[in-house]
Amino acid sequence: MDVLDIARWQFGITTVYHFLMVPLTLGLGMTVAILQTAWVRTGHEKFLRATKFWGKLYLINFIVGVATGLVQEFQFGMAWSEYSRFVGDVFGAPLALEGLLAFFAESTFLGVWIFGWGRLRKGLHLAALWCAVTGSWVSAYFIIVANSWMQHPVGVELAADGRPVMTDVWAVLTNNTAIAAFTHTIFGALVVAGMFLLGISWYHLWRRRHDGIDTVDGSGRVVVGEADLPGRDRTDHGVWIWSLRFGAIVAILGFAGTVVTGDAQGKLMYEQQPMKMAAAEAACHTGGSFSVLSLGDPGGDCDDVVTLIEVPGVLGFLGTGEWGAEMPGINDLEPTYVDQYGATIPDDALYGDRAGSEVEYVPVMWVTYWGFRLMIGLGGIVAGAAVIALWLTRKGTVPRSPWIMRLALLGIVAPFAANIAGWIFTELGRQPFVVAPNPDPSGIDGVFMFTAAAVSPGVTAGELLFSVISLSAIYGVLLVVELFLLVKYVRGGVASAMPELAPHETPDDDRRDDVLAFAY
Repeated sequence: MDVLDIARWQFGITTVYHFLMVPLTLGLGMTVAILQTAWVRTGHEKFLRATKFWGKLYLINFIVGVATGLVQEFQFGMAWSEYSRFVGDVFGAPLALEGLLAFFAESTFLGVWIFGWGRLRKGLHLAALWCAVTGSWVSAYFIIVANSWMQHPVGVELAADGRPVMTDVWAVLTNNTAIAAFTHTIFGALVVAGMFLLGISWYHLWRRRHDGIDTVDGSGRVVVGEADLPGRDRTDHGVWIWSLRFGAIVAILGFAGTVVTGDAQGKLMYEQQPMKMAAAEAACHTGGSFSVLSLGDPGGDCDDVVTLIEVPGVLGFLGTGEWGAEMPGINDLEPTYVDQYGATIPDDALYGDRAGSEVEYVPVMWVTYWGFRLMIGLGGIVAGAAVIALWLTRKGTVPRSPWIMRLALLGIVAPFAANIAGWIFTELGRQPFVVAPNPDPSGIDGVFMFTAAAVSPGVTAGELLFSVISLSAIYGVLLVVELFLLVKYVRGGVASAMPELAPHETPDDDRRDDVLAFAY
């Protein structure tokens, strides 16, 4: 196997796995902070219970997210040293700010929140959580600034050795690509958190109906009951119905935000990476029609693409804001790329045995095409499901159907898949560049890098293959651990996060096996 292919698989696997935790951390942290704010302002017990339950799941996800994220920066030096050497002067600033400022603040304030229960005044304790959540969002922004510079390099000039040197840190930090990507990511994270609350809350309301705790009257309105079990009282019902409807609203608002920010990203993509936009639509020829469904050989090219359903004029609106405007197609863009950046990999020692090989400027179309549609389609399905959930729970409970309950739980997966599809589309659509050129006439010529030049020259295929297998196995174990912990505490309900709700003979018996008991 080729070293470049293995290195890309390694980074892809570890990054996609890590990103499973990122949107949940960003979105769930915000919802927990809102719930605790509601408790501090109203004093209602249901908000305290909701804060502690969802906060427990937030902490589990945060811990695993940190463990899986550590590998990311090590890979820059181990498998992608040439890339690190090329972008180091630019990446140093946002990554340092992320590690030394944002992540440090996030971790510190989260620790204060964990150990501050019952020790700090309510307002001060709440402020610690808001600072931690804000730190996580700022941390995400610095990471996205670094990634967005790869998509649209700005604020640099070329040094004598051919490397970009940062001359305007403000231009890097306010890159329009970064602002659009960050807001899109945050709204996507809110969709993830909203469906997480909705699905789990639906399960618990269904359990209350299944166990006969809650019933309905002749009009279908809930009759809230109580059971002689820890935490299964009337307040418990309030926790779940409030969390469910709050989660549905968050998911709907988050989807609306992704539509607006996604539109902004599409217009920037048309300007900055037109080939990615064309590949996302399988648009082989210049035109303005949006492809609803195109089919073709996954390993083929434009000759294999057949458009079955299209909507005239929409593509031009997505790219320029003007209905019916024509967008350049792949067949017209490819010669332009060849003229500007060459038909073959430069004959340079940096590229090793890849020097002189033909450059494929067209990304893998079936990945970009379907990744783009999965992102949009799953997001729309989630928003529709949230609207239906609000309607079905308008009388205070959920239907007794186990199939609807399973669909609600399955709905938790949909926004995760949408987020992953979006990032795969973003990264694979940039190929064959690891740093895409800035096509703006004011951009600095030569600030781009082919992915083939980015791999560490000293690593072998065997070494990389070993690391891929090892990391995949470790991440698999971490996945099992996280799912085990999440399922354990989800099934336990509020009582699993608040052992004080359950009577126990000795103060320590019920907390000894609780690995996160220190949090409360």
